[in-house]
Amino acid sequence: MRKTRVVKDGEFLRPYKRILPDLISSEDALPRALSIANDLYLALDKQGYRVHIAPPDDGNRRSRVQEQEVERKDRKYGRYHSGSIWGPDRPTIFYIDAVPVGLALTEMTERVTMRYLNGDYHREDSKLVRSMKPWHLTRSWTTEQDMPSGRFRIIAYSPKNGVEWSVSWQDTEQESLVSIIPKIVETLRASKDKLQRLMTAEDEAEAKRKKERQEEWERYQRREDARKVAQALTDSRQQLAETIQKWGKAMVVERFFADAEERLEHVNDERRQRLTGRLALARAMMGSIDPLDFIETWKAPDERYRSRYDQPTQPPAGDPAKDNEEHRRDQN
Repeated sequence: MRKTRVVKDGEFLRPYKRILPDLISSEDALPRALSIANDLYLALDKQGYRVHIAPPDDGNRRSRVQEQEVERKDRKYGRYHSGSIWGPDRPTIFYIDAVPVGLALTEMTERVTMRYLNGDYHREDSKLVRSMKPWHLTRSWTTEQDMPSGRFRIIAYSPKNGVEWSVSWQDTEQESLVSIIPKIVETLRASKDKLQRLMTAEDEAEAKRKKERQEEWERYQRREDARKVAQALTDSRQQLAETIQKWGKAMVVERFFADAEERLEHVNDERRQRLTGRLALARAMMGSIDPLDFIETWKAPDERYRSRYDQPTQPPAGDPAKDNEEHRRDQN
């Protein structure tokens, strides 16, 4: 835990290692944090509940941990009130029979006045600030920040996605966390049936959501299939119209060449010999004008897209737009 990224005095540790027990603490409070966690884990183990770090592929997730001792609408942790608090990559859990329970131990934060002095922030009630003379503070200012308080909170929660359940206990002036660990263990044992019901309800709800997603996906696929069928029909018709138009133009060219060849028969030999080659070259440049060659390049609707469902893909009789609309309604 002490192999940490650089942190300001009094802030939470940020270990480089991310596969650690779910324990959040400042440097000064770390020994007590480890002691509380140890007592809690041993008490659970004594009841037959082995506390461990969740495997990477078991589907359990770590719940968000609320670190403020008194929950506020705003959050002012860190120098710019946007500092992130370290957390492990995997939850710390134990099982009551087949019911998983997540555990987290966090040092709580309290709202304190901080004074900016000599390029850094210090608690207003710190020895350094209190030792300063009034004229030393003329170029300093104060702000409020959430800082670790030395007091701790235990959070138990459901690590199963979709199950919103949590319960917490924290240090108070009347009793410390260590003194209520037996009560915590008993409360967690008694929560098994409620958690089981919540998990069962979530499984049923997830199965319903999955079925609805599958049905919606099926409807979407059918709509897309109908759209592609209609698009294939439209494209095929358009290509056929363009093919007929091109063939019509080719026939005009053919009549030109036929007329030229007929006229060629009535010119003198010298001119006929010269123009025959040019006429053959010009005809070759125009390509084929055979209607079968034109129709061979045309793609029918089924060649463009074949429906995945049992529906006609041949050109329907009547108004295509109206028929396609009726077909989409049938599919839906």
